[in-house]
Formats: sequence, C-alpha cells, structure tokens
Amino acid sequence: MLVEEIMSRELVSIGTEDTLARAWELIRQRRIRHLPVVEGTALVGILSDRDLRDASPSVLELRSRDFLEGTPVRTIMRPEVITLHPLETIEEAARLLYEHRIGCLPVVSRGELVGIVTETDILRSLVRMLGADRPGSHLEVAVPDRPGMLAEIAGMIKNHQVNISSVLTTPGQQEREKLLVFRLEIMDLRKIIKDIESAGYQVRQPLSR
Repeated sequence: MLVEEIMSRELVSIGTEDTLARAWELIRQRRIRHLPVVEGTALVGILSDRDLRDASPSVLELRSRDFLEGTPVRTIMRPEVITLHPLETIEEAARLLYEHRIGCLPVVSRGELVGIVTETDILRSLVRMLGADRPGSHLEVAVPDRPGMLAEIAGMIKNHQVNISSVLTTPGQQEREKLLVFRLEIMDLRKIIKDIESAGYQVRQPLSR
C-alpha cells in the first residue's frame, strides 16, 4: 500500500509570519497535533502542539496573550522536516515514524506539499492490512526457514475452505526458524490446527487447551 492511498489531502497549514495565537486556534479548532509551515505551496517547517506548549508562557502570566499574538511561527517552527513522497510505501512511513520518534510525515511531490500522514493513519492502515478490523482468528505456526513452507501451510488451510485475510512472516525463536502469522476468516481453528500439528509443525498461537 502506498502513502498516497492513506495520506490526508485536506491540509491545514500555516504561514511563517502567522502568529502563535493563530497556530493555537487552528490546532484547537481542527483537533490536530501538527501544522506544516509553508511559504506558498512549499514546505519550510513543521509545528506541533508540543512546540507551542513549550514556547508559550503560562496562561497566568499577564504577557501570555501579547506574546502569542506578537510572535511569528517562524521563531519556533522546526525547519528540518522529514518528509515522504506519495509513492513511498506505508512500511517506509512506519519505519521513519518509529526511528525518528515523530508523530507525522508531510508528503511532498515536486517541491510541493500535497498531503500529510500521521501515526494514526499508519496504525489504521496496518489494522486493515492485517484483517484485524474483521471477525476472524489469529494463527501462528513455527516452520523451518526454507522455501515453500508458506505455500505448504496455506495449502492445509485451503483444504478446509477457509479464506486467509492476511499473512506475514517473522524470524522464529530458534535458529533457522520462521514464524508464519495468519489471520483467518473462521472462529474455530481446531481442525486446521490438528492437520498442521499432524504434519509435524508447531502451532504457537492459539495455545492448545
């Protein structure tokens, strides 16, 4: 899945000379946490609600409102922004969010800001990709790390006329082992588990009762 399929195109942005008061107003009205800072259509910085909180005086101080109304966004914005292209994958987006510990990624094409992706967008998309938003069951099978194992286990599932919502592979607990993780459109896995275990493979989840 590509970034352009999940990014928000209804952008809420702010100019470098707009005030911090205006930034607070946008964040509260639109219920967002990040504001791209632009000059025309070009991205020049990013501003978060945390940046605003850190920079703003206490509301108890008499100068608080004057400070917010008299301070331009450019004074506290972060000019170094990590961005994405619309044709990047959501896996790359997730990696960047995780590695840089940030909450959003502006999407830029040909120097123009065209969208924004947040951590919520990524989580929503992963839930859909994994089939966790639909009724079903979770199945984990440990197999040797050799070609053809996914097809073999999937074939056993197919024999029961069960659809696979999603599948992923991860390194196993043992050396030269893979863990196959399935989301299946069925609630009772007992017959499938019996076939898999009879073939000599270990089912890690669900645990046998």
